[in-house]
Amino acid sequence: MKQTLTLISTLLLFTACGSRTTTPILKPQPIVEIQTEVLPSPQRPRPPKKDLKLKEIKDSNYSDKYMYPEDTKAAKKDPVVTAKPLATPQSNAMTKEECISMISQEKFDKYTTMFGSESASLKRCTMLKAMNK
Repeated sequence: MKQTLTLISTLLLFTACGSRTTTPILKPQPIVEIQTEVLPSPQRPRPPKKDLKLKEIKDSNYSDKYMYPEDTKAAKKDPVVTAKPLATPQSNAMTKEECISMISQEKFDKYTTMFGSESASLKRCTMLKAMNK
């Protein structure tokens, strides 16, 4: 009886301790190899056949002949005589009375205060007259 009691107590001890410390059983995962596509490298342009030498840019290197070359074809042609336009009298000059008759006295005073002088107001009237033509 003493032996059965010892056997039962040991079994209870092992079962109680064994149930508390359960470890999950891990199955080994199969190793999957990832296949990647190898893209071709972009083709680079070929190096130039000629050995190019660049000019240095300096302020002392500036030349009008280099920047603005003369057109030799235009120089060889005969010069064309252009007719000058006839001289027209200056009718653009506006007097104060013309300006006031064109726009009212109120607007003339408004332009004078806005622009600071009567001559600026007269120029404004000249521009308005040119726009109305």
